[in-house]
Amino acid sequence: MSKSQRKPSTPAASQHGYEFGGPLGALGITFGLPILTYAFAFMCNDVSGCPAPSALHPSTLTLETLKREVGWPKEGIMGLGSWSVTGWVLMYYLTSLTLQAFLPGEESLGVELSNGGRLKYKFNAFRSSLLITAGAGVGTAIYGADFVLWTFIWDNYIQIITANLGMAFFLATFVYVRSFQVKDNDPNHRQLAPGGHSGNLLYDWFIGRELNPRVNLPIFGEIDIKVFCEIRPGLFGWVLMDLAFVAHQYRVYGYASDSIIFLTGFQALYVFDALYMEPAILTTIDVIMDGFGFMLAFGDIAWLPFVYSLQARYLAVYPVRLGLTGIAGILAIQGVGYYIFRSANNEKNRFRTNPDDPKVAHLEYLQTASGSKLLVTGWWGTARHINYLGDWIMSWSYCMPTAIAGYVVQYSSPASGTGRSPANGGIFGGEPVRAEIVQGEARGWGMVITYFYVLYFAVLLIHREMRDEEKCAKKYGKDWEEYKKRVPYRIVPYVY
Repeated sequence: MSKSQRKPSTPAASQHGYEFGGPLGALGITFGLPILTYAFAFMCNDVSGCPAPSALHPSTLTLETLKREVGWPKEGIMGLGSWSVTGWVLMYYLTSLTLQAFLPGEESLGVELSNGGRLKYKFNAFRSSLLITAGAGVGTAIYGADFVLWTFIWDNYIQIITANLGMAFFLATFVYVRSFQVKDNDPNHRQLAPGGHSGNLLYDWFIGRELNPRVNLPIFGEIDIKVFCEIRPGLFGWVLMDLAFVAHQYRVYGYASDSIIFLTGFQALYVFDALYMEPAILTTIDVIMDGFGFMLAFGDIAWLPFVYSLQARYLAVYPVRLGLTGIAGILAIQGVGYYIFRSANNEKNRFRTNPDDPKVAHLEYLQTASGSKLLVTGWWGTARHINYLGDWIMSWSYCMPTAIAGYVVQYSSPASGTGRSPANGGIFGGEPVRAEIVQGEARGWGMVITYFYVLYFAVLLIHREMRDEEKCAKKYGKDWEEYKKRVPYRIVPYVY
């Protein structure tokens, strides 16, 4: 393509309004969601309960009592971070980079960009994750639940959160600054995101100014920062979190409950499926339309691994026995959700990459003026975003293993004759010994935390669906209105 034929690298910003409440919404999310991530980690703990007992009695709540109950660091806010922990977290990122660069993988071209270019991608996340999993498996076989990876994650959980938050802020700032190097007719097909150059610094930093920021690193070569973060450190980190929590439960109780095994299995299936189907990411809105800023950086490497694994962390402290009936029920929900999710996505991906594939060649479609084809039969004829329904159904199977959640950590004095001071009755207090973990008055209140994922995911999917609808309406115009008549439902057929 000659220079005169290239299209501009800067799409018109005037066609895209603010999302997420504009600059004020961006400010609220930037500070609010990291605080919420910490709140979940502290309020559901192995020190006092889930939630912390004082939270159930707000009229008598004091800051000092709450800090004691949630295990607030003795060093104060500085205790939230650790240079050594941050160093090990960076080693995890470096390992992911190394595996991406040097393991063999499938190479593919992305969809055509608005500037006429197509970017090259290398996919080997599935192989990389299998290699790391195998290494962790060998370590666990030798050292059991005391394998250093699992104890490190449990003992430094808060500091690991902080390290990943720091990485999210760094990446968002780094790609924002570099985005000002993007010029029209860029030979490397760099371009700004359609809605990421509003002119408001905070909003553009949050939403992502450059569409597909890439960097050339010595030894590692070219790295697509957005796709790397979407697939590797956070998504697979979710599995590592779950496995660390399984190991902790086994270390404390001497067994792994059916609930935590099935939960971890479900979530690992979801993650490894996404890693195996890595090339499908090229047709997602995240890659095609969204810039990479704090929103995606935080969501990929901080929110996802730590909030999505809340249920496993809960079960690590309070095991729940499901029994055959409970397992069968949750398996049925997971199976239905996964079938819808994977079948719909496979159908779309096959049709986009090869419409003549025998598995999709019979499907009817609406030909648009832009050249795209919109499916009006098959899965995508039942609802315009039917894959989101499968995703949401699966979210229930991640929360239900925690049952009616909530627990209190009870302490008692040592038995007489042990030579240890009692928990009460001494001038300087005593040495409390944890006796047991019971639900008590916390029963049901823990669901605010363990079932948060279902509510959050519903809001996320509806918001994403609304964004998709707006972008498709702008892209396809009258064709989209015709498509909506032929496929009237958004996510749930005959309901919404």
